[in-house]
Amino acid sequence: MGQKVNPVGFRVGVMEGWKSRWYAPKEEFATLLVEDKKIRDFIKKHPTKNYKAAGIDRIEIERTRDEVKVILHVARPGLIIGKKGQEVELLQEEMQNLIGRRVNLKINEISRPELQAQLVAEKIAEQLSKRSSFRRTMKRALEESMDAGAKGIKVQLAGRLGGAEMARREKQIAGSIPLSTLRAKIDYGFTEAMTPQGHIGVQVWINQGNYGEETDGADAQTGKTSKGPKRTYKR
Repeated sequence: MGQKVNPVGFRVGVMEGWKSRWYAPKEEFATLLVEDKKIRDFIKKHPTKNYKAAGIDRIEIERTRDEVKVILHVARPGLIIGKKGQEVELLQEEMQNLIGRRVNLKINEISRPELQAQLVAEKIAEQLSKRSSFRRTMKRALEESMDAGAKGIKVQLAGRLGGAEMARREKQIAGSIPLSTLRAKIDYGFTEAMTPQGHIGVQVWINQGNYGEETDGADAQTGKTSKGPKRTYKR
């Protein structure tokens, strides 16, 4: 496959669940699909409030006959909840007016944002927009994720790096990234950094370990396999 497939899409239906969980007849399916896109775009690109600063990793949507349940996985929930939960109620009301259905908004906190590929990619893009050195930014992102307990991380940037006239692609890898191993929990994130020279694409792959095992993040080095001598087989 040349390892070009999205690792999350590759595992959906096998090891991963869907981010939109609902069933609809054929004539309603397209309408509800567009509605899901509207909800996600409205939260991430809100006209007045910067909810993206809260570190939104993913938005899951579940539907019943009566309501639409929206689950936000965020790194800093306080920015969305607000004082005494006023911001949540306001956002919920705005979404109800947007789609014309009853919305139930739930917020889940992400304990370690350094292990979420989308959040790492957005952090790199933010630093690149502030004219930070791309090599230093990549190296720092690798170190932070490995210290947080990741088994491996790969960061790839593409565009006019460092203001060069010709666009190019650079990547850095730490640990192991087994993209074709289905039991490996590989998280993928993509975003674009807006720089004066043009857009720079940021791709991040993070190996969070295997499905079914919890990474405590105590020491990333203990998770690595020991480099012992290879066994020799007699013919």
